[in-house]
Amino acid sequence: MSQHILAHLSSADPVLAGLIHAVGPCLLEPESECHPFQALAQAIAHQQLNGTAANTILKRFIDGCGQGAFPTPQMVLAASERSLRAAGFSFAKVAALRDLADKTLAALVPEAAALLALGDEEIVARLTQVRGIGRWTVEMLLMFRLGRPDVLPVDDFGVRSGFRAAYGLRKLPRPQVLAAWGERWRPYRSTAAWYLWRALELERAGQLPPPAQRVRLPRVRPRRRRVTSGASSSAPPRRSGGRSGSRRRRAPRSRAPGSRR
Repeated sequence: MSQHILAHLSSADPVLAGLIHAVGPCLLEPESECHPFQALAQAIAHQQLNGTAANTILKRFIDGCGQGAFPTPQMVLAASERSLRAAGFSFAKVAALRDLADKTLAALVPEAAALLALGDEEIVARLTQVRGIGRWTVEMLLMFRLGRPDVLPVDDFGVRSGFRAAYGLRKLPRPQVLAAWGERWRPYRSTAAWYLWRALELERAGQLPPPAQRVRLPRVRPRRRRVTSGASSSAPPRRSGGRSGSRRRRAPRSRAPGSRR
């Protein structure tokens, strides 16, 4: 990680500077290769499961549907629902996998070379059209597979909790507040997010330094929900395995790989 990036973040935010000093060098490194279909299929498998269970399902998926190699979109569409369910996928995840395969063959989910040429928000807009793929999942792909430097997953529970801990707050910041504060970290918000994940590790170990100064969070108006005729509010975005309705959506739990420290 470039010292220039760390110097920029430290000068922009004294509290983050203290966290950077406590953690040490940033070890955020993207995967050497990114295969969009495979990455998103793996993300679908991991949704709402721990890593061990998801990897077991993926192994069955590779052995059964892919005959030892990661299945292609054509293989997924040719596989029976029964065989995909036997691998351990829920009905919702089978539907998501098939939609991912369809949209990959239609080039809505592009190959790696085409994906690399797109901007972050364009990638989010395209990939979230796949059933079961939300913004948070795409943000993880942007950070850990594509190495995009300016991604701030404000809905991630780990990032919000890390901010609360590092900045000495009593409760989690609202996503809009975290987004507004994070403007000072541009264009290296991915690195800032990585350090916020590490803040939780330091807090658990009792090694988190106190904030360098008292923090006054920006005032941000709450998001207004659009009201349509015949409805009191718009339905929340659909997520794989989720329910629509008036229940509050939980913030995505952070699944940033611990091996990236």
